[in-house]
Amino acid sequence: MNIHEYQAKELLRAYEVPVPEGRVADTVEGAVTAAKELPGPLWVVKAQIHAGGRGKGGGVKVCRDAREVKNASETILGMRLITRQTGPAGRKVRKVWIEQGTDIDRELYLAVVLDRGAECLTVVASPDGGMDIEEVAEKHPERIFIRRLGGAHHIWPFQARQLLFGCGLHQRQIDRGVALITNLVRLCVEKDATQVEINPLALDKQGALLALDAKMNFDESALKRHPDIAALDDPDERDPLERMAAEIGLNYVRLDGYVGTMVNGAGLAMATMDAIKQAGAEPANFLDVGGGANVEMIRKGFELMLSDPGVRGIFVNIFGGIVRCDMVAEGVIQAAKSLGLKLPLVIRMEGTNAEEARKLLKESGLDLFGASGMAEAARRIAELTKEDR
Repeated sequence: MNIHEYQAKELLRAYEVPVPEGRVADTVEGAVTAAKELPGPLWVVKAQIHAGGRGKGGGVKVCRDAREVKNASETILGMRLITRQTGPAGRKVRKVWIEQGTDIDRELYLAVVLDRGAECLTVVASPDGGMDIEEVAEKHPERIFIRRLGGAHHIWPFQARQLLFGCGLHQRQIDRGVALITNLVRLCVEKDATQVEINPLALDKQGALLALDAKMNFDESALKRHPDIAALDDPDERDPLERMAAEIGLNYVRLDGYVGTMVNGAGLAMATMDAIKQAGAEPANFLDVGGGANVEMIRKGFELMLSDPGVRGIFVNIFGGIVRCDMVAEGVIQAAKSLGLKLPLVIRMEGTNAEEARKLLKESGLDLFGASGMAEAARRIAELTKEDR
């Protein structure tokens, strides 16, 4: 689960990580009032969406007086901000963060992230803050410094010093930085975060370290232990279809393609999307109905897929282990008939009661396409959803 920058900075403040003073506002008048409450002579107006790259998209503006704060807020509030992380659809800006300006000397990068490959938390630092860390890693990998944490998820002071020496800090700055990194790791561990990123971590002209931006992500499976974090969720930032799916208990992730998929089991779902791409098509979603799928859940899954205007066809790929194929077939038939399905439908079912399922589908009178193998089914749906058919 992602949270907004202003929420992340409140958490940083609670863990004694220095942040500039700021206020959140959802109106232009509120933004101007917030700026008047903060020390000048500079203020920064920042769009609050769950995506990085806001500055490049026009969502961050430096202001020198109340008039500029007003103009910036009028421009940013309500805009559809497009960044590399939002995709072409962008995100609507509903709130802005008004922050006291900082007299910056240098910008660094610092993050604590879950390294899934190494199966541990990892602290990453770089002297090149304010840039996309992926770009730094690609062009200047020698300027990325990493320390992986052990099973105790603890960083030793000497490890933090090594990271800060690599960033070119002096001893006095390093002493402050060690405490900052230690607190950042503590936050990540205690709140079950999978990412706590500060980019940039600023060193001001007085030698103080300040978190100028903050991005956090939390393990959704751990939210039951952290009601304070769960309360920070912003439903407006989630895709409407994903929000609808969560409310009805379906595992659904919207993608950029045009082939709707319904699968049982996350592993099979991933393999299905790979097969679709290998066949030359693009999946429109990840939809795992799980082992407890029933007729009503299948119907709701179809409603979700058909609510996406980009979907040009549907691929149902079921392996009946716990779930019975005939029950899924019954759900597909009812959904297709009640929703008046007109799109191409390819179905591949194997496992428990697969023969009964095929018989039900054959006798249903629906215009559908069966397949015995996943690759064959993927090729069929790719062919049926070509734009030039």
